[in-house]
Amino acid sequence: MNLVKIDLSTGMKLLEDLTTYAYQVQQQVLAEILTRNIHTEYLRSFLNGHSDKKTFKEKVPVVDYEDVKPYIERIANGEPSEIISAQPITELLTSSGTSGGQPKMMPSTAEDLDRKTFFYNLLVPVMNKYVEGLDQGKGMYLLFIKPEILTPSGLMARPVLTSYYKSNYFINRPFNRFNVYTSPDETILCPDSKQSMYCQLLCGLVQRDEVLRAGAVFASAFLRAIKFLEDYWIELCSNIRAGHISDWITDPSCRKAVSLILCKPCSDLADLIEYECGSKSWEGIIKKLWPKTKYIEVIVTGSMAQYIPTLEFYSGGLPLVSTMYASSECYLGINLKPLSKPSDVSYTLLPNMAYFEFLLVEKNLEEESEKIQCNSVSDQNCTREENKKARMEIVDLVDVKPGHYYELVVTTFTGLYRYRVGDILMVTGFHNNAPQFRFVHRRNVVLSIDTDKTNEEDLLNAVTQAKCRLLEPLGFLLTEYTSYADTSSIPGHYVLYWELKMKGNNDLPELDHSVMERCCSIVEDSLDSVYRRCRKKDNSIGPLEIRVVKQGTFDALMDFCVFQGSSVNQYKTPRCIKSDEAIEILNARVMGRFFSKTVPFWEPFRMLA
Repeated sequence: MNLVKIDLSTGMKLLEDLTTYAYQVQQQVLAEILTRNIHTEYLRSFLNGHSDKKTFKEKVPVVDYEDVKPYIERIANGEPSEIISAQPITELLTSSGTSGGQPKMMPSTAEDLDRKTFFYNLLVPVMNKYVEGLDQGKGMYLLFIKPEILTPSGLMARPVLTSYYKSNYFINRPFNRFNVYTSPDETILCPDSKQSMYCQLLCGLVQRDEVLRAGAVFASAFLRAIKFLEDYWIELCSNIRAGHISDWITDPSCRKAVSLILCKPCSDLADLIEYECGSKSWEGIIKKLWPKTKYIEVIVTGSMAQYIPTLEFYSGGLPLVSTMYASSECYLGINLKPLSKPSDVSYTLLPNMAYFEFLLVEKNLEEESEKIQCNSVSDQNCTREENKKARMEIVDLVDVKPGHYYELVVTTFTGLYRYRVGDILMVTGFHNNAPQFRFVHRRNVVLSIDTDKTNEEDLLNAVTQAKCRLLEPLGFLLTEYTSYADTSSIPGHYVLYWELKMKGNNDLPELDHSVMERCCSIVEDSLDSVYRRCRKKDNSIGPLEIRVVKQGTFDALMDFCVFQGSSVNQYKTPRCIKSDEAIEILNARVMGRFFSKTVPFWEPFRMLA
């Protein structure tokens, strides 16, 4: 099988074959990885020359980043790749910076770019199945790179998307009429993110009549582009009217590439854009500026789900499409029903991308502790041991069960073995013999004051309750949020930072204290029973606080995170802040503080007969 060249006629058949023979493909993948890497230092220490699956599962431990970090750092410092991989490690891929607080480095090989290209090429036939005419226009995709970090070994460390955009697979890609972009490569590869954003938006506006789809990697990045457009549309229109790009765009490659597109003055287009952007409300602005757009392609699953109402406000009813599920460790799955509602998105893992295993997760383990709190100490210890064993139950790809939650474990072609990715997934069903998963949240992204542990999904659900029941009926949009556990006083309490705006109006009116205090109460009532017990019975958690911040605060937070090493292209607003400097940035922009005035409902768990 050619990993790279896939046309539309064979793409869907290949997906059908991969998912039909998922078990067989997984066995082949594991056998190939073990045979190839059996003599690496890492595997040799566990397998002693054996490459069978049984020995692999018995002897090779399930690990997290702290376990493999010493091996990866040795390679970064100049030791040979054979420590973990028989193939040469050609670069190290850094995480987004919101996974455990620090960028992690994942090994990558030249062959891995083949695999990623194969993966991207499968997205086209899936979209073509559901949306006609995509070969009749262009995609306005706002894509960005981040400068590389040179390790002592000479290997580059960079985000996975920067790696791909800078590779020959992207720069010298063959022409494909289904994948023509409005952004010249020079604007995508521009190291100055502001110049890159300006030039890409300018090119997108000039080619507005050709745009059939718009997007970015994450929903947050796309909304940041809309905010940039709000700030710069007057200057962009001036450029279009004059047929000349602004002088502050100093990157020579960008200027040359954009000048080929902005080749003459166009007053009519500038007038049209001025009319639309100068209107009182920007509701539906995407459809107004790019009228032929068929959908918006952004990731809106997981923590990105909180952006859905804002995206819907700007999009004018366009479908929001999440096409793929990938990580710095490896590319993982495809959404085979891309036009499904964001809440219904499931990804089908492709069995040829890596060897997949799954740790069973007791989703409501903290709730379970409520059930045993009246038991004897010995009974509690027994139950906890049983729960621990349940959490470590590991199964293969084809053996997962619908409705169950699992943590993803991967063995890759690039030197990771039984590695915990940290993503919690829920099985929603099967496509042929390959399971489909809903992304739930990242492991260990939690708020905790006492015995409470609030994960990302639970926080999103609680915030959504307050947003839908109180804010949206009053015309407010919650554009961003994050949180932190404030333990500077006793008892500690949850602090939520909210950035708000009015629909159709950038000016935020004076906030009603009673409404905001009710928002605090609704969030608390929507959190789990352990949190509510701590608040009501134990008094170990103080009243929840919401701090409303000025518009632009989360842009400042992103700028800080990017300065600290996050990738602009992969950046996701962290839902829990632990950095003192980041908290200072937020606190400096607070315009209102509100506390819950009520204690949430809680009662002891009662075992039903």
